[in-house]
Amino acid sequence: MQFIDIGGTTLHFSHRPSKASRHVVFINSLGTDFRIWTDVVERLAGNVSTLAYDKRGHGLSDIGVSPYSIEDHVDDLVGLIDRLGIRQVVLCGLSVGGLVALGFYKRRPEMVDGILLCDTAHKIGTAEGWNARIATVEKSGMEAITDGILKVWFTPAFHTQRKAELAGYRNMLARQAVAGYAGTCAALRDADYTQTARSLSVPALCLAGDQDGSTPPDLVRSMADLIPGSRFEVVANAGHIPCVEQPEALTGLIRTFLSDISSGESRNG
Repeated sequence: MQFIDIGGTTLHFSHRPSKASRHVVFINSLGTDFRIWTDVVERLAGNVSTLAYDKRGHGLSDIGVSPYSIEDHVDDLVGLIDRLGIRQVVLCGLSVGGLVALGFYKRRPEMVDGILLCDTAHKIGTAEGWNARIATVEKSGMEAITDGILKVWFTPAFHTQRKAELAGYRNMLARQAVAGYAGTCAALRDADYTQTARSLSVPALCLAGDQDGSTPPDLVRSMADLIPGSRFEVVANAGHIPCVEQPEALTGLIRTFLSDISSGESRNG
């Protein structure tokens, strides 16, 4: 396992370099850790350099001072990438990870060659909704919301056909630190990256699971409509976490996106 101190916060990460200097950086969703990307990272291994990490308050990373802002998460990612000496990235953010990706682009646009925005939006939810969720988990713990969240994370087919995996992901969510979860809910509540989305000048691919109950395809499409020249794709037979339900399909989309970036650079060069 790999750990690093960034500004007093210890982050857990997985860095898998290859001959390619450009890195695909995976940013996980609320209530998960970087293991959700394992099946995708394994498929990319060998000729794609990857970086995945647990956001503060998630997985094996420190909780830090909660509540957070998206900019706190951006600070962590900027520090991690700088410490590893990575110069060029393609960001792949899922749900809140997409907002962190947009925040990173706003901070370091010269480092970003492309962005994959997966089951996310420029603004997610309402203040009332996030405040209610924060109040619930602070009063009653993660178990109070776990089963409801799993219904929007995964399709009915996943629930009936992949019960052992479902139990594992239930454990991941139920064992999530309340302070980290509530702290990131506050970051989501306060985040609006509409203007950043409109200002993107790098290739962008917006993805949504066709059965996502958290950030539905129409919401993701509304973000894609803001981003100049972006593409929008729907991942079939997937809920909110396609990297778990449909890793092969998602990996194929990532590979095509990387190829298109390289082809564009060749034409421009």
